[in-house]
Amino acid sequence: MSLAQPNRILVIKLRHHGDVLLSTPVVDAIKQHFPECEVDMLVYQETADIIRDNPQIARIFTIDRQWKKQGVRMQFKHEKDLFRQLKARQYDWAFNLSDQWRAAIIAKLCSKCSVGFNCIKRDNAAWRWCHDFLNPDMGTTKHIVETHLGILPPLIRPEELSHAKVRMSISLDVRNSMEQKLREQGWQGENYVLLHPGARWLFKCWEDGKNAALVQLLLNHGHNVVLTASSSPVEHDMIEAILGRLKIPEGGKVWVLSGCLTLRELAAAIDRAKLFIGVDSVPMHIAAALDKPQIALFGATWLGIWHPYSLNAEVIWAGDYTDLPHPDSINTNNPERLLKAIPLEEVWNRVSAKLEKIDQTGTHAATE
Repeated sequence: MSLAQPNRILVIKLRHHGDVLLSTPVVDAIKQHFPECEVDMLVYQETADIIRDNPQIARIFTIDRQWKKQGVRMQFKHEKDLFRQLKARQYDWAFNLSDQWRAAIIAKLCSKCSVGFNCIKRDNAAWRWCHDFLNPDMGTTKHIVETHLGILPPLIRPEELSHAKVRMSISLDVRNSMEQKLREQGWQGENYVLLHPGARWLFKCWEDGKNAALVQLLLNHGHNVVLTASSSPVEHDMIEAILGRLKIPEGGKVWVLSGCLTLRELAAAIDRAKLFIGVDSVPMHIAAALDKPQIALFGATWLGIWHPYSLNAEVIWAGDYTDLPHPDSINTNNPERLLKAIPLEEVWNRVSAKLEKIDQTGTHAATE
C-alpha cells in the first residue's frame, strides 16, 4: 500500500469523552474513502468506552493518566509497551488531533506520515518536526467536528468530507443491560422522555426548581420520564432535589437511573427515549450522535464550537436572555447556574412542540 492508498491509520485524541466522540467523523471519513483501511484510535483510558462498540475502529489503544502515580520506572515501562504496540502496527498515516507532546512524538515515530494542527502554543521547530503536515487550527470559527475533519487533507480533499458523521454505536448486550435496570424499577417497555440535568460543571446547569417544573409539566401532559445522572454526588443531589418537588399524577411514571449506568448504557437509554433534554455535556453529544430529537440548554461555553452536531437538535441559549461571561473567562469551579436566565415557559414551549411533532410523525424510540 502507498500513502495515497493507506493500509492502516492511527487517529490520536487525548481529551475528554465528548472530544473523543466528536472525533469519530475523522474515522468515518477515512472509512468512506478507504473501506479496507484499518483505523485505530489512541485515547485516554477513561474515555475509551464512548468508542468501544464502534465497528469502524479496528483497535483502541489507551493511555492511563494514573501511570504517573506508579512512579517513574513503572510509567516508563507502560509508555514503552504502548510505543512498541503502536510501532508494530506500521501506520501509513497518523492524524494527531491533540496538542500534547506525547501525542506528537507518537505520531512522528509510529507512522510514515504524520499530520497535526498548527497550534499557537506549539509554534516552534520541535512541533513542526513532529508533523509532516500542519493544518490551521480553526479556533472559534467552526464547530469542533469541522475542525477535526480539517486535519484530513492532504489525504482527503475538503470537498469530500461533507458526509462524515459522528458515530455512537451500542451493542445489543449493552441495550439489554440498560433495559434490565429499567425493568427493575417497574418499566414495561413504555415510551419516555429522558432528562439529564447534570454536567461536569455546575455553571452549565439549569436550576433544580425549573427542572422539576419541566418534569411536572411532562407528567401532567401524559409523558413518562427517565431521569439520569452520573455517579457524582452533586448530580445525585440534583436528582433528589427534582424528585422532592414532584407531585406524580395518577398513571404518571418516573424512573431514575442515577449513578448506575455505564456510559454506553446511558447512550442506550438516550437512544430508547423519544426525546432527550439536557445541557452542554457528554449526553447532549451522545444524543446528537444518535440523531435523537433533543432540546439542549446552552450557556457560557463557545456555542459555535460545541453545540449539538445534529439537525434534530434545538438549542436554547442563555445568552438570548442575559449577558454571559466570556467563555475564556469562566471559572469552572463556579457553582452559579449560568442557565438560570432561561425561562421555564420557553423550554416547555419548545419541548411540547417537539413532542407534538414526534407524535404526529410517528417517531418512536429505538428498539434495535
